Amino acid sequence: MDSRLYVDIRKGIEQKRDRLYHWLETTPGEKQECQLCAVDDSGVKEHLHVIDTSLEKIEAGTLGVCQVCHDPVDTELLMMDYTASVCLGHYTEQELRQLESELELSQVVQRALLPQQVPSIPGMDIAAFSRPAQIVSGDYFDFLHFQDGAHGFVMADVSGHGMSAGMLMTSLQTAFHTLIPETNSPVDVLQRINRLYVHNVNFSTFVTVFFGRLDLAARTLTYASAGHNPALVHRRDSKEAVWLQPTGPAIGLTEHFAVRPATIQLADEDILLLYTDGVTEAFNAKMEQFGTERLLDVVRQNEARYADGLLKSVRQALNDFTNGQPLVDDVTLVVCKVK
Repeated sequence: MDSRLYVDIRKGIEQKRDRLYHWLETTPGEKQECQLCAVDDSGVKEHLHVIDTSLEKIEAGTLGVCQVCHDPVDTELLMMDYTASVCLGHYTEQELRQLESELELSQVVQRALLPQQVPSIPGMDIAAFSRPAQIVSGDYFDFLHFQDGAHGFVMADVSGHGMSAGMLMTSLQTAFHTLIPETNSPVDVLQRINRLYVHNVNFSTFVTVFFGRLDLAARTLTYASAGHNPALVHRRDSKEAVWLQPTGPAIGLTEHFAVRPATIQLADEDILLLYTDGVTEAFNAKMEQFGTERLLDVVRQNEARYADGLLKSVRQALNDFTNGQPLVDDVTLVVCKVK
């Protein structure tokens, strides 16, 4: 293998290893459970083992050597999946078709730099706000359409912030725009995106995602949450608060990705609130976090307002809590109120 390619692959893998170790060391247990959708960190430790094994193979000169013919694995394949150990010539026809699709998607994603769209869904009163902590944001939200025309929406948060997180966010946006029109399943989309990211040398971080499919006729929301902060559904009639917990780990965080769908029934005047952790993890001068209980209190106190007014109330409460100090993380909010 070209020594320059070894250098590029090692650099990407080492960055991912370092960021995962930093996440393990600095992320509180409750947040780890949310992003892993599990009570322990065995999944991410297994992922780190795969990374360490790949680095050992680089040192030994055996990374990217075909287990069948012992020739070098195709460079393009190895850059997309550094664990690849079989040449393309040994793939079945079905495996080749799937790989071709993934390679095409990879090229589309890495070329992407698309503007974020303003969401609009008939039958819903919607407001959205996003503010980066730095020049660019690692947060992403969007409203799209599935293959059958159903409305889909996504809220995602790339770990970290700044330019690198912003670049990954824009590539994630293009991945969703590319995949959603081809399917009717939120789970299918997340599984494909995880395959693209988990062993890709060019993506050395992880992403939490809440991805929903809205059926307005049935008044149902089917969603898959990859380690994202629990979305809030506030029932105005009963005053019940329903927190939509993660249904799988964050994308690119664990070696084995298993995310499942869940469905919730919506009613008139129900409020759906999506947010990134820049909201709930904002600190005040006393080093207290804004938290989910304060967020819920603001929603309850302003439940009669339109979506835009409710969103402004949350922003004002957050500003008052931090005494107007600059936020250290990206902040994104989407409020949906059923008409």
